[in-house]
Amino acid sequence: MDPSPSSVPQAPKSSYTSALSPLTSAFSRFSQWRKSFDLPNPGTVENLQKEVKSTHLTNFMFDGARADLTKSLSMNPAFQVTHSFILGSQVSTPSYNFGAVFANNDMFLQGSVDHEGNVSARMNQGWAENSITKIQTQISSQAGHSMIQLEHDYQGQDYSLNAKAVNPWPADLTGIYIGSYFQSVTKNLALGVETLYQRPTPDMSDFTTSYLAKITSDDKNWIATAQVQPSGILQATYWQKLHEKVEVAADLQLMASPQRRDAIATLGAKYDLRMSTFRAQLDSTGKVSALLEQRFAPTFAFLVAGEIDHFKNAAKVGVGVMIESSTLTPEEMGMPPQH
Repeated sequence: MDPSPSSVPQAPKSSYTSALSPLTSAFSRFSQWRKSFDLPNPGTVENLQKEVKSTHLTNFMFDGARADLTKSLSMNPAFQVTHSFILGSQVSTPSYNFGAVFANNDMFLQGSVDHEGNVSARMNQGWAENSITKIQTQISSQAGHSMIQLEHDYQGQDYSLNAKAVNPWPADLTGIYIGSYFQSVTKNLALGVETLYQRPTPDMSDFTTSYLAKITSDDKNWIATAQVQPSGILQATYWQKLHEKVEVAADLQLMASPQRRDAIATLGAKYDLRMSTFRAQLDSTGKVSALLEQRFAPTFAFLVAGEIDHFKNAAKVGVGVMIESSTLTPEEMGMPPQH
């Protein structure tokens, strides 16, 4: 006759588990209490000024002539190659760059090599929807330009964590180490901290901490951010979506230290039209710049950029083209078949 369940001896709980039981119970109650607020994820510290950077010209401005020729070889997984040419620039020498991109649901790979043999590569590996490991590396023939960066990004329900190491060396712990934590306090306000530790040599190190704040409207039509360092450095931004196709942004960078006092203010606007995008920007150093990206077809775009520096009495002009081609059939690209 089988013994009844009540007669089967139960394994005693370990003392280790019993000791941790109050802590795990308290943490579980805290997690449930925190979840009841239904706070949104605040985004990453790296993308704190994402909307402002997308509106301003800082990451899009160029001069001289440029051409980007892209060819798609596969859609799923995505695989494409790019040939980039730059000529006649006042700030950089003529160059050629060959790049390739591969991406699927869990991995993103990007690599490029220029005419001088400088190689750069980037890999993003997604372990889950909220956990990504990133690796970036650059190999250059110039001394001091080679680097490697290791990074891990974790997105919680109402917070984000990021850890980054640039040129780390385990033997003597030299390198640059950055850690950040960003937490939603209310549905509209998020606060965070970012710490940077630099150790260029074993006998030299530097420690810097920044404090972050982000305010988002209920309808997400405007965002204000601030980043402050105790050394006297402040960066404040404001972005607003005035219309479905019109965005404006302002940026203020202020330095108030005993050694230096300086400030730069930048205003910018972006207009998204049916087949074109126009960006304009003005800053307190006397620079006025604009960029027009006109698409004559889904696979062909023409760019015109210009900048006037009134204080230095200088000007820059740039023109460019972006051409995309594909060996895929319309059915492979997800388009309706053409008869």
